[in-house]
Amino acid sequence: MHNLPALISDLALIMICAGLITIIFKKLKQPVVLGYILSGILVGPHIMLTPTTIDKENIQIWADIGVIFLLFSLGLEFSFKKIVNVGKSAIITASTNILFMLIIGYNVGLNLGWSTTESLFLGGMISMSSTTIIIKAFDELNLKAEKFTDLVFGVLVVEDVVGILLLVLLPAISIGKNVSGIEVLTSAGKLVFFLILWFITGVYLVPTFLKKVIHLLNDELLLLVSIALCLGMVLVASSVGFSSALGAFIMGSILSEADEAERIEKLIRPIKDLFGAVFFVSVGMLVDPNMFVEYIVPITIITIVVMLGKVILSVAGFLLSGNRLETSIHGGFSLAQVGEFAFIIAAAGMSIGVLGDYVYPIIVAVSVVTTFTTPLMIKAASPAYSIVYRRLLPASWKSYLSAHTTSKKDTNEEEELWIQLFKKYFFKLCIASVILIAIINLSFYFLAPFVKKYTHPQAADFITTIITLAAMSPFLQGLLSVNSDLARIYLTLWNKRLTNRLPLILCTVLRLAIIIIFIMVVINHLLTKNFYITYALVGIMIAIIYKSSWLSKSYKHIERQFLSNLYRHKDKEKDKDAAPTEKEETKTDE
Repeated sequence: MHNLPALISDLALIMICAGLITIIFKKLKQPVVLGYILSGILVGPHIMLTPTTIDKENIQIWADIGVIFLLFSLGLEFSFKKIVNVGKSAIITASTNILFMLIIGYNVGLNLGWSTTESLFLGGMISMSSTTIIIKAFDELNLKAEKFTDLVFGVLVVEDVVGILLLVLLPAISIGKNVSGIEVLTSAGKLVFFLILWFITGVYLVPTFLKKVIHLLNDELLLLVSIALCLGMVLVASSVGFSSALGAFIMGSILSEADEAERIEKLIRPIKDLFGAVFFVSVGMLVDPNMFVEYIVPITIITIVVMLGKVILSVAGFLLSGNRLETSIHGGFSLAQVGEFAFIIAAAGMSIGVLGDYVYPIIVAVSVVTTFTTPLMIKAASPAYSIVYRRLLPASWKSYLSAHTTSKKDTNEEEELWIQLFKKYFFKLCIASVILIAIINLSFYFLAPFVKKYTHPQAADFITTIITLAAMSPFLQGLLSVNSDLARIYLTLWNKRLTNRLPLILCTVLRLAIIIIFIMVVINHLLTKNFYITYALVGIMIAIIYKSSWLSKSYKHIERQFLSNLYRHKDKEKDKDAAPTEKEETKTDE
């Protein structure tokens, strides 16, 4: 009989143990995530009564793959438009929750005697709620149709985005050993730039590519292409200094905009479940049960802080964003737990050696306790509302809340026009600027060295300048031109009031200044630093861009394709809502 490799025997042990334990947890109506963690504890090195895994390094590789597919699947369920759709409530609540829980967690860690880095990680870990646990609890309690669930899901979407940001920032800050505001802003700026760039190129290229080849793709090939795109983005993210998890999440969110998103999600789900199980089992393997007893005090303190802090901050966030007290309390009580991101953030900290061995079991213990209490907290929301509203809330506060959470102030026509102008204007400005910066960087760092290898340096600079400006031209034309809808808003505001004209002129000047700066950067870096020649070339370039009908058509085609991909789901939903049902058609015919 041939000896099995350690990886296969370990995987067999993990799957057998996880399968048995999760069946028991399912029977007891408990979250299977807890079953996976318990399985990891049983097959880990700290329990001598059960078989133990042999090759921990290979198990960690499987766990890393699990994180990739977990984040890829999370991205497939995420849409960049969801943040806009949930509006200010989710953004205000999530921001309030995350900011203050970060501060509270950091101070709790310091008071427990933890290091600055460990305290910072603690704040990050307890600021995230659990998407998986909340969705499961809502399903089991039949609450998905309730109004507050949409708000909770919106908060979870925003938290997922911030979780990705923390996953990038916390290790970067920890390696530097000091918390520098400039470092944080630089890392955040870099992340935002790449997120926008990947979003733009992904929404434009990926759905268009899938649309052209979908007739060739059966389920097997679509699964293969989806995984290839996911791992390709993982490589890109790693190559520019970000985590593999970020790359997986980005590609998932890009594919969520495609027509085949639901089909891809169904195909990926079994793979995500398999590798996700290995990840959560690997989390349990790092836990020493004896430490639960040893660190009972910090576990209890952090659990109380999480449950009280998240409820109070979430309720406050929902109220601040204009929701009713009852809705706010139900939403706040739903978010009182530590999520899966805590494990991923903790794993990132452990992998770079900045967290003590005690941090992992403590955060796992807090997660276990808050997971068990989540259904109880959701059920307790209604009695809590009754107590707060009937017994604790003064009459003056009731009147104030009623006045400020049920009525919605209408904006006048002029304010609405300004809002539309800034949305359209800065959306276009932001997207075009990101693309132009990306083209310039690709030109400076890749195209220029490549051309210089095969031509004379001066000729190479000239060729690179021509190619770079040609690639930038459609997007410069997009910045220079104004579509009919934007022109209508602009003209209406111009004629509405004299005081509107100065800000409108400043908007136009800003747009022209950005165009000039982009062209000057390329010419000065590659061609000449002579002041007069530079401005002459800039003038010629702007004249060519403005007069070229081909560039105008090219940009409009690119913009039309991008917006078509971006709003495809929205249009489908409108068509679906507009389509009459059979009963309605029959009634009409009668």
